[in-house]
Amino acid sequence: MSQVIQSLRRTVIPAPMAGGPTTVDLVRAAHQAGSFGTLGLGSASVDSARSQIDACAGIPFGVNLFCPQDPLTPEQLAAAAELAAAEGATLPDPDYSFGFHDKLELALQGGARVVWSMFGTFDSEQLARIHAAGAEAWTTVTTPDEARAAAKLGVDALCVQGPAAGGHRGTWDRTALPDDRPLAELIAAVHEAVHAVAPNIPLIAAGGLRTASDVTQVLSLPGVAAASCGSAFLLSKEAGTSDYNRKLLQRGGATVSTRAFSGRHARGLENDYTRAHPGIPPVYPMLNSVLKERRAQHDAAVAYCLVGEPAAKIRGGSVADILDSLCQNKH
Repeated sequence: MSQVIQSLRRTVIPAPMAGGPTTVDLVRAAHQAGSFGTLGLGSASVDSARSQIDACAGIPFGVNLFCPQDPLTPEQLAAAAELAAAEGATLPDPDYSFGFHDKLELALQGGARVVWSMFGTFDSEQLARIHAAGAEAWTTVTTPDEARAAAKLGVDALCVQGPAAGGHRGTWDRTALPDDRPLAELIAAVHEAVHAVAPNIPLIAAGGLRTASDVTQVLSLPGVAAASCGSAFLLSKEAGTSDYNRKLLQRGGATVSTRAFSGRHARGLENDYTRAHPGIPPVYPMLNSVLKERRAQHDAAVAYCLVGEPAAKIRGGSVADILDSLCQNKH
């Protein structure tokens, strides 16, 4: 059993949200309220990661990292170039490692209690280093096969992310269509898949949890030890959600899971671009650069407001207030 999860006074963990929403203040507020906060460092620069980790000194905290991905194929690069040409943009020379190795070293040196992987899991050497540093290794999974692979490796917890989750779906294979089974069905399949190799591994349920009733229901499922909520904290006063996105969230609207936000499957508020490009190929991380200038000008047609379903149930307040609303009972 995860010692971090066992130590929680709350059954809800704010999900690590890359790109700004998860701040040091949010992580610290989660700790003060009896939960556990994790920095979303997947898309951060190494310098930014270092400063955020340093700012968490003195409290238990986690770090979420994007696993390195293979470079785009020539066909995928050609598709990205076509999208860029349509916008009058040029393609960058991306770092397909996302600074993973440097950030992992910073996390371990900085005393992170959890290193949490996204878009994949750790190799055996990385897992050994994490454990040698006294930290735990957690991995986001979206299919029973991913869960089985991570459990066999020896990670300490699995975050099972369902289709209603906001932000990027943590699929390991960027070309694969995400598993669209409802969260409860996905958790049952994952629990069955890992039982033979790691019968006591705790599951963290994630995706579309907005109310205390939602949380209570997933905590009753086999193997589930905690719930992870991201979108529920987007309007918290400690979140780094931009003023523009706060207005979009308060206005609300339909969400869609599509590659048309970033080139990887992600769920957010639909816009003209997502409606016009339903079949974008897997060109992550190129699409963010292609649309960067328009998004900087707050062009609503390409708005990048990632949020889970249902978006209408998101409320403001402090992190502590939101945890109170989600947790009927403390541990």
